[in-house]
This record gives sequence, structure tokens and C-alpha cells, in this order.
Amino acid sequence: MQTSAAGSKAPPASARGFTLLELLVVVALIAIATAGVSLSLRDNAHSALARDAQRLASLLETARAQARASGVAVQWRATPSGFAFEGLPHNDLPTQWLASTTRASMTAPIVLGPEPLIGPQAVALSHTADASHSAGPTLWVVTDGLRPFKVQSTPAQVAP
Repeated sequence: MQTSAAGSKAPPASARGFTLLELLVVVALIAIATAGVSLSLRDNAHSALARDAQRLASLLETARAQARASGVAVQWRATPSGFAFEGLPHNDLPTQWLASTTRASMTAPIVLGPEPLIGPQAVALSHTADASHSAGPTLWVVTDGLRPFKVQSTPAQVAP
């Protein structure tokens, strides 16, 4: 039986595996492909509407706090191009939706103070497609007058 020094004989082809460098190249290619696909995906209408609804809830709470701090009544109303806060002494709050297709509907302007307790308030936000003008999903930004504004998928239940 013939013997040889360790390492002098190459293992058979069936016993060879992938090298670390080959595995790293494959993982890098998968990562690049995944990043490309995730960047190419467009934001859908529902997530844009949810983002606008959450932003509106935050803006309404900010205006409510400013109304209480300054002691003036503040109203929020929808406009054809966005929305407006009326009554703030230093009105530096945004007036445009993040998505150009977001629309608000309500029965009366939202009154935000200066009293700590306000009446129940609700705003319905929907996504309107430019071409068809058909309403999409609807989210509601609501408060019962005591708690902060929140986003929900059902209309506000106003107690008598």
C-alpha cells in the first residue's frame, strides 16, 4: 500500500464543495437583486392614504395644543388643494397632502380649542384616482373630544 504526505493528493472531484469566495459572491448578487426589486416597487394607494391620515392626526393634535397654549379657537377645514388651519397666530403647519390624490370630506370644520375638551370630531380621508374620480378606500381621523385624534377604518360612533 502506497502512502503519501498529507496534502500532496487532491481530493476526488465528488468531495469538493463551494469556496467561501463563491458563496460570498452569490450572497452579494442576491442582496443586490433584492435591493433593486424593493426600490422598484411603487407605493400603493392604501399606504399613501394611511400615511396622510396619520400625518393629519398628528397635525390636528399639534394645532389643538397650540390653540390651548395661545387661548384662541382654531379651525381645520379641507380646501380644494389640501387643507387649512385658521386662527393660529403663527401658522407654520403644512397645508398640502403628501399624496396628491388624497381627499377629505366632513360635514363641518374641525374646531380645536382653546378649551381642553372639544366635541367629537371626524374627518373621512379617501384616495381618488385622477382619471376616473372614483373613491377608493376610506380612513377616518377621529376623536371623542377627550382623547387624541386617531386613525381608524370605520366611521366614528358619536354618542348622543
